[in-house]
Amino acid sequence: MSTLDPEAPSSSAATSETPLLPTTHDSHVTKAHGHVSTVDRIRRWLRIFLNSKYGHYFVFLLVSLDIASIFAEFLITLHICEHERDKGFNVGAWERVEQILGDVGLAFSSLFMAELLASVFAFGFSYFKSSFHVFDAIVIVLAFIVDLLLKGPLQEAGSLVVILRLWRVFKIIEEFSTNANDQMEDLYQEINHLRKENEKVRSESDNVREEIDDLKRRLEDIAA
Repeated sequence: MSTLDPEAPSSSAATSETPLLPTTHDSHVTKAHGHVSTVDRIRRWLRIFLNSKYGHYFVFLLVSLDIASIFAEFLITLHICEHERDKGFNVGAWERVEQILGDVGLAFSSLFMAELLASVFAFGFSYFKSSFHVFDAIVIVLAFIVDLLLKGPLQEAGSLVVILRLWRVFKIIEEFSTNANDQMEDLYQEINHLRKENEKVRSESDNVREEIDDLKRRLEDIAA
């Protein structure tokens, strides 16, 4: 079995550990008149939050709830189509539920738009260095526009909304991947720290052993 060196991960691992979001160290905080402006403080806070595990969990929660509402609306639509001609079936009540879920979908689209704007505000246009972010931004904007149009006569575009918004499934995978990479990076740092501590203890142990040997030689010389 070969031994892996924690300080030298494979090239594939190094590639997978490259964060999609720019790191906070990449952004320079602008100072005006010797103090950090309020806007710069907000941008710095957003960068820290969006790069943190809590930011990833927040996006994961939004995506999960959005997907749940999509499938719930889809199932209700199928239920209405199957039973709308049944005697005693309350079509109006189910259509109201469907409308509520449609409004919930628009609310989630608005939240994703807010997330996109916050990311651009925090990281600037360097946010779009990742092709994933470019495509994700296009999907968010298109889904938001189509959700707004659904309030009008273009309800046949509903299937397009579902297809576009199901792209957010890949966002869940991306968030899990980013979080796993963060944990691996922390693990590498901890291993390196323990290795340095181990080398330090060994060095001190060697010094003590040398001192003991030196004392033994002196005692032997005195006894002789």
